Amino acid sequence: MSEEMYRHEIAHLARVELHTPDPDGTLWFFKDLLGMYETRREGQSVYLRGYEDPYQWSLKITEGPEPRMDHAALRTSSPEALERRVRSMQDGNQDGKWTEDEFGYGKTYEFLTPDGHHMSLLWEAEKYKSPPELRSKILSRPSKKPLQGLPVKRIDHLNLLASDVTPVKQSFERHLGLRTNERVVDGSVETGVWMSSSLLSHDVAVMRDARGARGRLHHVAFYYGVQQHTIDAAEMFRDYDITIEAGPDRHGITQSSFLYVFEPGGNRIELFGDPGILILEPDFETRTWTMDQIDTGTAIGGTNLPQETYFTYGTPPVGPDPESDADADANPVPGSPLR
Repeated sequence: MSEEMYRHEIAHLARVELHTPDPDGTLWFFKDLLGMYETRREGQSVYLRGYEDPYQWSLKITEGPEPRMDHAALRTSSPEALERRVRSMQDGNQDGKWTEDEFGYGKTYEFLTPDGHHMSLLWEAEKYKSPPELRSKILSRPSKKPLQGLPVKRIDHLNLLASDVTPVKQSFERHLGLRTNERVVDGSVETGVWMSSSLLSHDVAVMRDARGARGRLHHVAFYYGVQQHTIDAAEMFRDYDITIEAGPDRHGITQSSFLYVFEPGGNRIELFGDPGILILEPDFETRTWTMDQIDTGTAIGGTNLPQETYFTYGTPPVGPDPESDADADANPVPGSPLR
């Protein structure tokens, strides 16, 4: 099989598990405000899905002492693709293990990124079958659009923080076949990469952790598909005291519309208004942004992504890097354990 075929062996982001010290507040945020359906409760965990998520769940909320990502799982394009991607990691001395213990999903390969993020690959996924009262007349939609909050359609992408972006990027390129569509460099140092194996601008992004920490989460994104919904959501969040970090606006990188908020437990969530650029060219060349272009890259409309949070805060929260800006915690994130 050609290298180009390997580039399409990751289908999409299937699921993410988030920990929260405020499970009631976090569930209220995702169910009442973002209109996600609850599909199961087990122990300290609740399983949720958007109305167009195809599987039993895309988001698992688990009570824990601090906000953080427990793991994220990517679904491969076939069972054979899963075996090839795992073999690539094993041949590259990247350790992992097989498990089969998550509701709605089968055999799963768990591994760590070079920076320590917990990731998984899987193929077997149980499709969601809606009960009659939730069955949509739109045949491509697994369930009706909820009449609650401003419902997100589905999970969209993942953004990871890393102490060193390049090793994570190289591992994803080599072992997962992801393509780097866009990147940011500061001199010779890569400070951000946006990667996918599909037509989307990115399934996974990796940005440099200004704290110098390892294995942290920047955000999980959920998809609306209509830019106006990010404006509507901002109004809703203002009324219900959800901290808005930045937006609504549109990134130059990926050309996607965004709104960043903090859910009550402290994890950063992005509401994705539209997919931005679609990569239709089979020979698309990586676009490299430099620091003198970063204002356009971060926000075409002029929004200033706040230095005191956007480029420093991730989950789990950590203290300031002694070599970084000592004042970065002067404006802690409302609704987070930094408060």
